Amino acid sequence: MKNSKLLTAFNSKPLKLSNRVVMAPMTRCRAVGNTPNDIMVTYYALRAETGLIITEGVSPSKNGLGYPNIPAIYSDEQTAGWRKVSDAVHAKGGKIFLQIMHTGRIAHVLNLPKGGEVVGPSPIPAAGEIFTIEGMKAKAIPREMTKQDIEKTQNEYLRAAQNAIKAGFDGIEIHAANGYLPNQFLDKGSNRRNDEYGGSIENRCRFVLELTQKIVNAIGNEKTAIRISPLGQFNDMTVYEDINKTYNYLVEQLNSMDIAYLHLARMSNAISEEFLEGLASKFKGIVIFNGGYGYDLASAEKILSKNNRYLVSIAMPFVSNPDFIERIKLDAELNEVDESTLYTLGEEGYITYPILENSLI
Repeated sequence: MKNSKLLTAFNSKPLKLSNRVVMAPMTRCRAVGNTPNDIMVTYYALRAETGLIITEGVSPSKNGLGYPNIPAIYSDEQTAGWRKVSDAVHAKGGKIFLQIMHTGRIAHVLNLPKGGEVVGPSPIPAAGEIFTIEGMKAKAIPREMTKQDIEKTQNEYLRAAQNAIKAGFDGIEIHAANGYLPNQFLDKGSNRRNDEYGGSIENRCRFVLELTQKIVNAIGNEKTAIRISPLGQFNDMTVYEDINKTYNYLVEQLNSMDIAYLHLARMSNAISEEFLEGLASKFKGIVIFNGGYGYDLASAEKILSKNNRYLVSIAMPFVSNPDFIERIKLDAELNEVDESTLYTLGEEGYITYPILENSLI
Protein backbone atom coordinates (compact mmCIF):
# COMPACT_ATOMS: atom_id res chain seq x y z
CA MET A 1 0.00 0.00 0.00
CA LYS A 2 1.50 3.30 -1.06
CA ASN A 3 1.63 6.05 1.58
CA SER A 4 0.29 3.66 4.21
CA LYS A 5 0.30 5.03 7.74
CA LEU A 6 0.12 1.43 8.94
CA LEU A 7 3.70 1.00 7.81
CA THR A 8 5.13 4.16 9.38
CA ALA A 9 7.20 4.05 12.56
CA PHE A 10 5.48 4.69 15.88
CA ASN A 11 7.54 6.68 18.36
CA SER A 12 5.45 7.43 21.39
CA LYS A 13 6.33 6.85 25.01
CA PRO A 14 6.45 4.05 26.06
CA LEU A 15 6.29 2.17 22.72
CA LYS A 16 8.76 2.63 19.88
CA LEU A 17 7.69 0.39 17.02
CA SER A 18 8.83 -0.15 13.44
CA ASN A 19 5.22 0.13 12.21
CA ARG A 20 1.69 0.67 13.56
CA VAL A 21 0.38 -2.85 13.00
CA VAL A 22 -0.18 -4.98 16.11
CA MET A 23 -0.61 -8.74 15.92
CA ALA A 24 -3.64 -9.42 18.08
CA PRO A 25 -3.60 -12.21 20.68
CA MET A 26 -4.99 -15.47 19.27
CA THR A 27 -5.48 -18.81 21.00
CA ARG A 28 -3.84 -21.57 18.95
CA CYS A 29 -3.70 -24.54 21.39
CA ARG A 30 -0.22 -25.80 20.48
CA ALA A 31 1.25 -25.84 23.99
CA VAL A 32 1.32 -29.53 24.86
CA GLY A 33 1.57 -29.78 28.64
CA ASN A 34 0.80 -26.05 28.82
CA THR A 35 4.44 -25.26 28.08
CA PRO A 36 5.81 -23.29 25.08
CA ASN A 37 7.64 -25.45 22.55
CA ASP A 38 9.84 -25.10 19.48
CA ILE A 39 7.04 -24.69 16.94
CA MET A 40 5.68 -21.83 19.03
CA VAL A 41 9.11 -20.20 18.91
CA THR A 42 9.05 -20.51 15.11
CA TYR A 43 5.48 -19.23 14.85
CA TYR A 44 6.17 -15.99 16.69
CA ALA A 45 9.60 -15.40 15.17
CA LEU A 46 8.13 -15.59 11.66
CA ARG A 47 5.82 -12.68 12.50
CA ALA A 48 8.44 -10.44 14.14
CA GLU A 49 8.26 -7.84 11.37
CA THR A 50 5.01 -6.52 12.81
CA GLY A 51 5.26 -3.45 15.03
CA LEU A 52 4.12 -5.26 18.16
CA ILE A 53 3.15 -8.87 18.82
CA ILE A 54 0.75 -9.66 21.64
CA THR A 55 0.90 -13.35 22.49
CA GLU A 56 -2.01 -15.69 22.83
CA GLY A 57 -3.61 -15.79 26.27
CA VAL A 58 -1.21 -17.28 28.84
CA SER A 59 -2.51 -18.60 32.16
CA PRO A 60 -1.12 -17.38 35.48
CA SER A 61 -2.27 -20.51 37.32
CA LYS A 62 -3.70 -24.01 37.06
CA ASN A 63 -7.20 -22.59 37.59
CA GLY A 64 -6.88 -20.39 34.52
CA LEU A 65 -6.20 -23.18 32.02
CA GLY A 66 -9.78 -23.58 30.82
CA TYR A 67 -8.99 -24.77 27.28
CA PRO A 68 -6.91 -27.74 26.13
CA ASN A 69 -3.26 -27.11 25.27
CA ILE A 70 -3.11 -23.41 26.08
CA PRO A 71 0.15 -22.13 27.56
CA ALA A 72 0.91 -20.95 31.08
CA ILE A 73 3.71 -19.06 32.81
CA TYR A 74 3.58 -20.06 36.47
CA SER A 75 6.45 -22.57 36.46
CA ASP A 76 10.17 -22.24 35.80
CA GLU A 77 9.89 -24.59 32.82
CA GLN A 78 7.12 -22.52 31.27
CA THR A 79 9.04 -19.30 31.87
CA ALA A 80 12.14 -20.79 30.21
CA GLY A 81 10.05 -21.83 27.22
CA TRP A 82 8.72 -18.30 26.82
CA ARG A 83 12.28 -16.95 27.02
CA LYS A 84 13.02 -18.76 23.76
CA VAL A 85 10.02 -17.05 22.16
CA SER A 86 10.96 -13.53 23.24
CA ASP A 87 14.60 -14.05 22.30
CA ALA A 88 13.62 -15.24 18.81
CA VAL A 89 11.35 -12.23 18.24
CA HIS A 90 13.93 -9.77 19.56
CA ALA A 91 16.64 -11.34 17.41
CA LYS A 92 14.59 -10.22 14.40
CA GLY A 93 14.06 -6.72 15.76
CA GLY A 94 10.50 -7.25 16.98
CA LYS A 95 8.64 -6.20 20.12
CA ILE A 96 6.42 -8.58 22.06
CA PHE A 97 4.03 -8.35 25.03
CA LEU A 98 2.69 -11.42 26.82
CA GLN A 99 -1.06 -11.52 27.41
CA ILE A 100 -2.10 -12.94 30.79
CA MET A 101 -5.44 -14.76 30.57
CA HIS A 102 -7.38 -16.51 33.33
CA THR A 103 -10.45 -18.26 31.94
CA GLY A 104 -12.37 -18.22 35.23
CA ARG A 105 -15.79 -19.80 34.70
CA ILE A 106 -15.10 -20.41 30.99
CA ALA A 107 -13.67 -23.81 31.73
CA HIS A 108 -14.27 -27.45 32.46
CA VAL A 109 -12.48 -29.62 35.01
CA LEU A 110 -11.47 -32.01 32.18
CA ASN A 111 -9.30 -29.24 30.74
CA LEU A 112 -7.58 -28.36 34.00
CA PRO A 113 -4.39 -29.97 35.32
CA LYS A 114 -4.42 -31.83 38.62
CA GLY A 115 -5.13 -29.38 41.41
CA GLY A 116 -6.99 -26.90 39.23
CA GLU A 117 -10.62 -25.92 39.78
CA VAL A 118 -13.21 -23.77 38.03
CA VAL A 119 -13.70 -20.50 39.90
CA GLY A 120 -15.50 -17.23 39.29
CA PRO A 121 -16.92 -14.15 41.00
CA SER A 122 -20.24 -15.95 41.58
CA PRO A 123 -21.48 -19.56 41.21
CA ILE A 124 -23.13 -18.81 37.88
CA PRO A 125 -22.14 -20.97 34.89
CA ALA A 126 -21.78 -19.46 31.44
CA ALA A 127 -24.28 -20.61 28.85
CA GLY A 128 -23.25 -23.10 26.22
CA GLU A 129 -20.66 -25.82 25.92
CA ILE A 130 -16.88 -25.99 25.82
CA PHE A 131 -14.52 -28.34 23.99
CA THR A 132 -12.76 -30.87 26.22
CA ILE A 133 -10.64 -33.96 25.71
CA GLU A 134 -13.89 -35.93 25.93
CA GLY A 135 -15.75 -33.76 23.45
CA MET A 136 -18.21 -30.91 24.02
CA LYS A 137 -19.39 -30.44 27.60
CA ALA A 138 -21.57 -27.90 29.40
CA LYS A 139 -19.52 -25.17 31.04
CA ALA A 140 -18.99 -25.86 34.73
CA ILE A 141 -20.61 -24.14 37.69
CA PRO A 142 -17.73 -22.12 39.14
CA ARG A 143 -16.95 -22.04 42.83
CA GLU A 144 -17.51 -18.51 44.11
CA MET A 145 -14.17 -16.95 44.95
CA THR A 146 -13.60 -15.92 48.54
CA LYS A 147 -11.68 -12.75 49.37
CA GLN A 148 -8.69 -14.98 50.03
CA ASP A 149 -9.12 -16.50 46.56
CA ILE A 150 -9.24 -13.04 45.04
CA GLU A 151 -6.00 -11.99 46.71
CA LYS A 152 -4.35 -15.28 45.77
CA THR A 153 -5.43 -14.95 42.15
CA GLN A 154 -4.22 -11.36 41.91
CA ASN A 155 -0.87 -12.51 43.29
CA GLU A 156 -0.77 -15.29 40.67
CA TYR A 157 -1.20 -12.65 37.98
CA LEU A 158 1.55 -10.65 39.64
CA ARG A 159 3.96 -13.60 39.58
CA ALA A 160 3.03 -14.30 35.97
CA ALA A 161 3.87 -10.69 35.08
CA GLN A 162 7.18 -10.93 36.88
CA ASN A 163 7.92 -14.22 35.12
CA ALA A 164 7.13 -12.58 31.78
CA ILE A 165 9.69 -9.85 32.43
CA LYS A 166 12.16 -12.52 33.56
CA ALA A 167 11.44 -14.28 30.26
CA GLY A 168 12.43 -11.17 28.34
CA PHE A 169 9.07 -9.77 27.25
CA ASP A 170 8.73 -6.04 26.62
CA GLY A 171 5.62 -5.97 28.78
CA ILE A 172 2.36 -7.72 29.62
CA GLU A 173 -1.28 -7.26 28.70
CA ILE A 174 -4.01 -8.10 31.22
CA HIS A 175 -6.83 -9.87 29.38
CA ALA A 176 -9.89 -8.19 30.91
CA ALA A 177 -12.04 -8.83 27.83
CA ASN A 178 -13.95 -11.60 26.02
CA GLY A 179 -15.74 -12.95 29.09
CA TYR A 180 -12.68 -14.17 31.00
CA LEU A 181 -12.12 -13.72 34.73
CA PRO A 182 -11.56 -9.94 35.03
CA ASN A 183 -14.45 -9.35 32.60
CA GLN A 184 -16.59 -11.65 34.75
CA PHE A 185 -16.04 -9.31 37.71
CA LEU A 186 -17.06 -6.29 35.60
CA ASP A 187 -20.27 -7.89 34.31
CA LYS A 188 -23.53 -7.84 36.28
CA GLY A 189 -24.62 -11.13 34.73
CA SER A 190 -21.66 -13.10 36.07
CA ASN A 191 -20.98 -11.04 39.21
CA ARG A 192 -23.79 -11.21 41.78
CA ARG A 193 -21.60 -10.59 44.80
CA ASN A 194 -22.78 -8.44 47.71
CA ASP A 195 -19.34 -7.58 49.09
CA GLU A 196 -16.83 -4.92 48.00
CA TYR A 197 -16.21 -6.79 44.71
CA GLY A 198 -19.82 -6.73 43.52
CA GLY A 199 -22.86 -4.51 43.11
CA SER A 200 -21.84 -0.92 42.37
CA ILE A 201 -19.70 0.19 39.44
CA GLU A 202 -16.80 0.92 41.78
CA ASN A 203 -17.05 -2.51 43.37
CA ARG A 204 -17.29 -4.44 40.09
CA CYS A 205 -14.24 -2.58 38.78
CA ARG A 206 -12.27 -3.18 41.99
CA PHE A 207 -10.76 -6.55 41.01
CA VAL A 208 -9.42 -5.21 37.71
CA LEU A 209 -8.10 -1.96 39.14
CA GLU A 210 -6.43 -3.60 42.14
CA LEU A 211 -4.88 -6.18 39.85
CA THR A 212 -3.55 -3.58 37.42
CA GLN A 213 -2.11 -1.45 40.21
CA LYS A 214 -0.30 -4.43 41.76
CA ILE A 215 1.33 -5.26 38.44
CA VAL A 216 2.24 -1.62 37.78
CA ASN A 217 3.88 -1.46 41.20
CA ALA A 218 5.88 -4.62 40.50
CA ILE A 219 7.06 -4.28 36.88
CA GLY A 220 6.39 -0.64 36.03
CA ASN A 221 3.58 1.25 34.32
CA GLU A 222 5.33 1.29 30.92
CA LYS A 223 5.35 -2.51 30.85
CA THR A 224 1.73 -2.96 31.92
CA ALA A 225 -1.25 -2.84 29.53
CA ILE A 226 -4.87 -4.01 29.48
CA ARG A 227 -7.43 -5.28 26.98
CA ILE A 228 -11.16 -4.66 27.46
CA SER A 229 -14.22 -5.44 25.32
CA PRO A 230 -16.96 -2.92 26.15
CA LEU A 231 -20.47 -4.09 25.18
CA GLY A 232 -19.06 -7.44 24.05
CA GLN A 233 -21.29 -10.45 24.69
CA PHE A 234 -18.79 -13.20 23.88
CA ASN A 235 -18.67 -15.99 26.50
CA ASP A 236 -22.10 -15.03 27.85
CA MET A 237 -21.34 -11.47 28.92
CA THR A 238 -24.38 -9.21 29.20
CA VAL A 239 -25.38 -5.69 28.20
CA TYR A 240 -26.62 -4.24 31.49
CA GLU A 241 -28.15 -0.85 32.24
CA ASP A 242 -25.02 0.98 33.43
CA ILE A 243 -22.46 -0.71 31.19
CA ASN A 244 -21.42 2.55 29.51
CA LYS A 245 -20.86 4.19 32.89
CA THR A 246 -18.93 1.12 34.05
CA TYR A 247 -16.40 1.32 31.23
CA ASN A 248 -16.14 5.10 31.39
CA TYR A 249 -15.29 4.80 35.09
CA LEU A 250 -12.81 1.98 34.45
CA VAL A 251 -10.96 3.94 31.76
CA GLU A 252 -10.85 7.10 33.89
CA GLN A 253 -9.32 5.13 36.78
CA LEU A 254 -6.77 3.47 34.49
CA ASN A 255 -5.59 6.93 33.43
CA SER A 256 -4.13 7.50 36.89
CA MET A 257 -1.83 4.49 36.44
CA ASP A 258 -0.28 5.79 33.19
CA ILE A 259 -0.12 2.28 31.68
CA ALA A 260 1.53 1.35 28.40
CA TYR A 261 -1.67 1.12 26.36
CA LEU A 262 -5.40 0.43 26.38
CA HIS A 263 -6.49 -2.32 23.96
CA LEU A 264 -10.13 -1.88 22.88
CA ALA A 265 -11.70 -5.01 21.41
CA ARG A 266 -14.73 -4.64 19.17
CA MET A 267 -16.39 -8.01 19.65
CA SER A 268 -19.49 -7.39 17.55
CA ASN A 269 -20.55 -5.34 14.55
CA ALA A 270 -23.35 -4.07 16.79
CA ILE A 271 -20.77 -2.11 18.79
CA SER A 272 -20.29 1.25 17.15
CA GLU A 273 -16.89 2.66 16.37
CA GLU A 274 -18.17 5.93 17.83
CA PHE A 275 -18.61 4.33 21.26
CA LEU A 276 -15.09 2.90 21.25
CA GLU A 277 -13.65 6.17 19.98
CA GLY A 278 -15.46 7.95 22.79
CA LEU A 279 -13.75 5.69 25.33
CA ALA A 280 -10.42 6.16 23.55
CA SER A 281 -10.80 9.93 23.80
CA LYS A 282 -11.07 9.59 27.59
CA PHE A 283 -7.82 7.62 27.80
CA LYS A 284 -4.68 9.75 27.93
CA GLY A 285 -2.23 7.20 26.56
CA ILE A 286 -1.78 4.86 23.60
CA VAL A 287 -4.92 3.12 22.37
CA ILE A 288 -4.94 -0.06 20.27
CA PHE A 289 -8.15 -0.64 18.32
CA ASN A 290 -8.76 -4.33 17.76
CA GLY A 291 -9.68 -5.21 14.20
CA GLY A 292 -11.72 -8.29 14.97
CA TYR A 293 -14.88 -6.83 13.44
CA GLY A 294 -15.20 -4.29 10.69
CA TYR A 295 -11.55 -3.28 10.20
CA ASP A 296 -10.01 -4.08 6.85
CA LEU A 297 -6.79 -2.35 5.84
CA ALA A 298 -8.67 0.70 4.55
CA SER A 299 -10.66 1.16 7.75
CA ALA A 300 -7.51 0.56 9.80
CA GLU A 301 -5.87 3.42 7.91
CA LYS A 302 -8.90 5.58 8.72
CA ILE A 303 -8.58 4.86 12.44
CA LEU A 304 -4.88 5.72 12.43
CA SER A 305 -5.54 9.00 10.64
CA LYS A 306 -7.65 10.23 13.55
CA ASN A 307 -4.96 10.33 16.21
CA ASN A 308 -1.21 9.78 16.33
CA ARG A 309 -1.50 7.78 19.56
CA TYR A 310 -3.69 5.12 17.92
CA LEU A 311 -2.58 1.68 16.74
CA VAL A 312 -4.60 -1.14 15.15
CA SER A 313 -4.42 -4.83 16.06
CA ILE A 314 -5.21 -7.45 13.43
CA ALA A 315 -5.84 -11.12 14.04
CA MET A 316 -6.75 -13.73 11.42
CA PRO A 317 -4.59 -12.47 8.53
CA PHE A 318 -1.56 -13.19 10.71
CA VAL A 319 -2.61 -16.83 11.09
CA SER A 320 -2.20 -17.62 7.41
CA ASN A 321 0.27 -14.88 6.45
CA PRO A 322 3.42 -14.90 8.58
CA ASP A 323 4.75 -12.30 6.12
CA PHE A 324 1.64 -10.12 6.48
CA ILE A 325 3.62 -6.87 6.79
CA GLU A 326 5.51 -7.62 3.57
CA ARG A 327 2.24 -8.40 1.83
CA ILE A 328 0.83 -5.04 2.92
CA LYS A 329 3.90 -3.31 1.48
CA LEU A 330 3.52 -5.07 -1.87
CA ASP A 331 -0.30 -5.15 -2.05
CA ALA A 332 0.11 -8.90 -2.37
CA GLU A 333 -2.72 -11.40 -2.20
CA LEU A 334 -3.33 -12.98 1.19
CA ASN A 335 -3.42 -16.70 1.98
CA GLU A 336 -6.78 -17.94 3.22
CA VAL A 337 -7.08 -19.38 6.72
CA ASP A 338 -7.65 -23.11 7.08
CA GLU A 339 -10.12 -23.02 9.96
CA SER A 340 -9.91 -26.79 10.46
CA THR A 341 -6.34 -26.41 11.80
CA LEU A 342 -6.80 -23.35 13.99
CA TYR A 343 -6.73 -25.34 17.25
CA THR A 344 -5.18 -28.66 16.29
CA LEU A 345 -1.83 -29.89 17.53
CA GLY A 346 1.33 -29.87 15.44
CA GLU A 347 2.82 -27.87 12.59
CA GLU A 348 0.00 -28.13 10.03
CA GLY A 349 -1.87 -24.85 9.71
CA TYR A 350 0.53 -23.27 12.19
CA ILE A 351 3.95 -22.92 10.60
CA THR A 352 3.16 -24.41 7.16
CA TYR A 353 1.54 -21.45 5.37
CA PRO A 354 3.43 -20.31 2.26
CA ILE A 355 5.27 -17.01 2.19
CA LEU A 356 5.86 -14.85 -0.87
CA GLU A 357 7.81 -16.25 -3.83
CA ASN A 358 6.26 -19.66 -3.15
CA SER A 359 8.69 -20.43 -0.37
CA LEU A 360 7.38 -22.77 2.30
CA ILE A 361 7.87 -22.18 5.99
